[in-house]
Amino acid sequence: MREKRISFVATEGIPFLLLALALAALALRYTDPWVALGPLLAFVLLFLLFRDPHRQIPSVALGVVSPVDGEVVSVETTERCVVQGVAQCIRLRVDAFGAYAARSPVEGHIMDLSSKIDGLAEGCPVNALWVETDEGRSVVLQFHEYRLGLAPYSFVRFGERVGQGHRCAYLRLAHFAEVYLPVASKVYVEPGQRVRAGSDVIAALPQP
Repeated sequence: MREKRISFVATEGIPFLLLALALAALALRYTDPWVALGPLLAFVLLFLLFRDPHRQIPSVALGVVSPVDGEVVSVETTERCVVQGVAQCIRLRVDAFGAYAARSPVEGHIMDLSSKIDGLAEGCPVNALWVETDEGRSVVLQFHEYRLGLAPYSFVRFGERVGQGHRCAYLRLAHFAEVYLPVASKVYVEPGQRVRAGSDVIAALPQP
């Protein structure tokens, strides 16, 4: 299904885009027209950075979609940052000029990683996004290495329901994303493969 949105850029970026246009307009009115090239170039770069295009979300039962635009770095099993036991971890390098908004890998409810639950691995940060599906499968999304120190900003809250492939956070120049899946999940991607947020299926969760 297609999300019902009007803007093609993230709301967070609109003030910066308007400022760049205003500076370009002032330069054209009061200075040499060549001076306006700087703000106009900044506008183009900011548009590329904050672009948040519509995506066609596939309807795949138990499917896991890529949360970001980028490249698969690795696929491995791990005991780190998992809700229960060993997990499959798909690590993605985020495209700096890809979609600015991260997408939820699966449909389900946002859970609180700070709550005490059996099987929660030690050291799993509470700011990771934990989504529990209707079938009781847990998927955790975590970001690493923030450019300029800007951590991603989530606009979904604990207890809320999020749709598969729907926007859940602003990336804010995060460098890497990791998706943790039940170990029995079937992974469809491999290192070096390019993926698009919300539209490319990267794995399938195990049957209930």
